[in-house]
Amino acid sequence: MTVTLDDIQAARARIAGQVDHTPTRYSRKLSQLTGAEVWVKFDNLHFTGSFKERGALNRLLLLTEDERRRGVVAASAGNHAQALAYHGGRLGVPVTIVMPEGTPFAKINGTRQHGATVVIHGLDFTGATEEAKRLEAENGYVFVSAFDDEGIVAGQGVCALEFLEDAPELEALIVPIGGGGLIAGCAIAAKAIRPDIKVFGVEAARYPSFTAKRAGQPPVCTGQTIAEGIAIKAVGDIPFGLADRLIDEVFVVDEADFERGVSFMATMEKTVCEGAGAGGLAALLRNPDRFRGMKVGIELTGGNIDARMLAVVLNREMVRERRLIVYRILGDDRPGMLSAMAAVIGGLGGNIIDVVHNRLALDVPAKGAEFDIMVETRDSAHADEIGDALKDRGYELRMG
Repeated sequence: MTVTLDDIQAARARIAGQVDHTPTRYSRKLSQLTGAEVWVKFDNLHFTGSFKERGALNRLLLLTEDERRRGVVAASAGNHAQALAYHGGRLGVPVTIVMPEGTPFAKINGTRQHGATVVIHGLDFTGATEEAKRLEAENGYVFVSAFDDEGIVAGQGVCALEFLEDAPELEALIVPIGGGGLIAGCAIAAKAIRPDIKVFGVEAARYPSFTAKRAGQPPVCTGQTIAEGIAIKAVGDIPFGLADRLIDEVFVVDEADFERGVSFMATMEKTVCEGAGAGGLAALLRNPDRFRGMKVGIELTGGNIDARMLAVVLNREMVRERRLIVYRILGDDRPGMLSAMAAVIGGLGGNIIDVVHNRLALDVPAKGAEFDIMVETRDSAHADEIGDALKDRGYELRMG
């Protein structure tokens, strides 16, 4: 079991001209936000929307003629699936993908549009993998792991080659960890080129499989995460064996950190980022003192997020910043009550988004009403200004 810089360079030559060399750009806004000097590699700009294309294509090109005729099967929450489906279609290799229940529609639809046969099976990646293995045995397919494969690892390592060519001054790379294929390839390449560079991993708090394996403990992985692309219960044996000694530290971050990362990528970088893709920025936001002043490269691994989920995340960030706030007011149920409250809010520049009357709450007088008024504000100070004005007018309220 070995992957070397030579293997990664060979993979680069093998896939050349078939996979985009994605841009790396210095971000002044994210640098100001985090206190680090931040470069972003925009792997969301690949044709299928994620970094997975390099590994998938490299692995397909390593198949024998017999294996190509038999076709491949894989388990994937979406990005590996789309990459394998797209390049399999280009090369004439039949592709079957098993996706777990709850996979975002954007990833399911994208995979089908590239011509793959999609099977929805299993509550999570583990269940999908079991079904893919069953189909392999039943139909003679070649199983192509999303990460636990030397050909995949070598292909993913091309990311670091590009990164360091475009930003040679980097002192550290931050790479999300799911099964470990990307960070293994990147760590091998980066450390071979620049032995002094730091390589950091990022895991979701609900799926800290790499961290648990490092500690010799069984991983405790459960629940839903916006970072479904790295929601893997067991890191791959091959990438772990290759990468463990090369990774300087792994950060475990919470759901709110991923949400903030997605939101800031959209509002500051003007780019669409899925939950897992925001892992590097999430780690910077979570650990600002650790990276302050460092030249850091973050790998934006993908942008395949449902439009509805993106809208939810952006609105939740507005709530978190108190730019979207609910004033709950207890008042009399009489004509003109709502218009009077609206006049106070509007007079201070608040934008009323929604109003809900509740006359049936038993802690509200029979001749009273509870008003939930959702207001868009400029910032937290503006929200307090409106709340204080409502209180000064005699309204009993609490702010949501």
